[in-house]
Amino acid sequence: MMVTTGQPSPATRTGPPESRPGADEILTGALDDLAAEPGWPRPVLLDRDVLILVTHGHGTAELDFRPVPCRPGTLLRAYPGQVLRCVGAQLDATVVSWRPDALAGLDVDPDAVPAHRQLAGEDEDAVISEVSQLAVDAERHAMVPPAAALLRHQLAVLLLRLSLLPHPENGSAPRAETDTFRRLCREVERGYRHTRRVEDYAAQLGCSVRTLTRACLAVTGRSAKQIIDERVALQACRLLAATDESIARIGRDLGFPEPTNFGRFFTREVGVSPGTFRANRERPLPVRLVRPRPPADSPAPTGQA
Repeated sequence: MMVTTGQPSPATRTGPPESRPGADEILTGALDDLAAEPGWPRPVLLDRDVLILVTHGHGTAELDFRPVPCRPGTLLRAYPGQVLRCVGAQLDATVVSWRPDALAGLDVDPDAVPAHRQLAGEDEDAVISEVSQLAVDAERHAMVPPAAALLRHQLAVLLLRLSLLPHPENGSAPRAETDTFRRLCREVERGYRHTRRVEDYAAQLGCSVRTLTRACLAVTGRSAKQIIDERVALQACRLLAATDESIARIGRDLGFPEPTNFGRFFTREVGVSPGTFRANRERPLPVRLVRPRPPADSPAPTGQA
């Protein structure tokens, strides 16, 4: 339903979408529905926007290789193109997923929801109520075309509520440098398969390399070149872990015609070779490259093969 593994997921709904108007726009289900195989033997590549609300149990979710401790009240926000795996103890959770066009025309910013929150008190009660009602209505009215509008507005209310929760400041970087960093993130999302040159991004943004580097250092503590290379390496990790594409093909798709060049780049960024990383994908493997998500209104790293 929400994974990309090279084979259809057992949870995939059959029939052309046009025969079920609005039926696949917003879906709800259980956490295990996301796994390509029982037990989460390896990460899965998401192909929809996802909210996960943990309801029972304790364990760990790995989102883009970053471990997140989970317990009742944990909320995770994931994006198409990210990889997800649940490890450790059994977790029960309600999952809400949607296609990018599900919120078209509604005044809501789905990117304003933080990647990870531990809910408590009245906030937790309110979010649980919203998620539970959405899940009930999605199941009750699954084949009723007019219900699509109801689900869209319920999802919008849920996301608005989550975006209004208090959250820590994103840091003390000056506003101008934060804005420049966000603009760079957007350009990198569009162009990381084609170029890793800071000069190219500076030209697209109409600023100097020095300006980009200063902004990245202020927001993340890393240079613009590091930010770009980390994005490429993250995509390589995703595809190596969650797909069966050949290493050479993954390298070519990311701008490395020669496998040896891709191997050197990946080893420098991640700390192990592509082959070693793939061989170890069935057990948690620390990935040193993954950086914190950009400020709330920046686009999360996305992209699929």
